[in-house]
This record gives sequence, structure tokens and C-alpha cells, in this order.
Amino acid sequence: MTDDGARPDPPLTLIDRVGRRDAASLYVTAATITLCGPVMLGFAVLTDAELMVIGAVFTIVFVPVGLGLWGNTVVGREHNRRLDAVGIPATAEITDLTDVDWSGEESGVEVGLRVSGPGLRTFETTWRRTHHPGLRVGRRLDAVVDLSGGRFRVDL
Repeated sequence: MTDDGARPDPPLTLIDRVGRRDAASLYVTAATITLCGPVMLGFAVLTDAELMVIGAVFTIVFVPVGLGLWGNTVVGREHNRRLDAVGIPATAEITDLTDVDWSGEESGVEVGLRVSGPGLRTFETTWRRTHHPGLRVGRRLDAVVDLSGGRFRVDL
């Protein structure tokens, strides 16, 4: 229970937009990664080349990675279709911007958001993403919230 006696809403999961063009690119990448090892193995067997060990390693490592990327893309598209179908339009106001270091070479920004809309209890969350020139404190972004599915998306 919250201080006002209401039951707290479950945490919502932020979903990235995966459009047709993005999905096509991800599917091509996943297929390439998945087929890299088996093609190398087949080439080694048919031509008697010395790629058998490398082909086997590539197959063992890259087939699961490619299949995982493919599956992740399918799930992302499903979440986006559901948000488009039943999501409640909302507004996400940027309340904070903090630079973050993901690794030694990459950096991004953690965006503090306050999401509100008609029929929604206002909630605050953070969004980690790459730098974008359109991000600034006070800017309002379009958002879509699916309370029953526990997901939301912010469009930049």
C-alpha cells in the first residue's frame, strides 16, 4: 500500500520502438550471424579447407547468438504492436539528464522521465540511451502506456 492507501502500480518495462526498417536490419544481422558458422563448416567439408575447427567454434558460439537476436526482435515487434493497439497515449517529461559511462569507450545518458496521461497514475522512471541532441530537461515526449501488459514506450 502507498501512503494514500492505494495499491501501488506494478513497475512498467520500457520498450524500444522496433519499426519495420529496424526489424528488417535486425533479421538480416541475425540470419548472417546464425549462418556464418554452418556455412564455414560446409565450405571446410566440401573443399577440404582447414577451417573445420574455426567453423565448429563459430557454429557453437554464433548460432545461439543469432537465434537469440532473432527471438528478441520478434518479441520486441510483438510488444510494439500491442502498445500500438491498446496503449494509452501519455506524455513523458524529461526531468533529469545524467551522463553515464557504459564501458571504457562508450557513453550514453540516463534520462529521468515523469510519465503522465489521462487515466494514468503519474510515475517516474529512468531511460538509458545513447546521446541525442533533442534531449533536454523540460522537453515533453510522446509516450504510450499499456498498464495491463506492464509496458510503455517513449518516442523521440
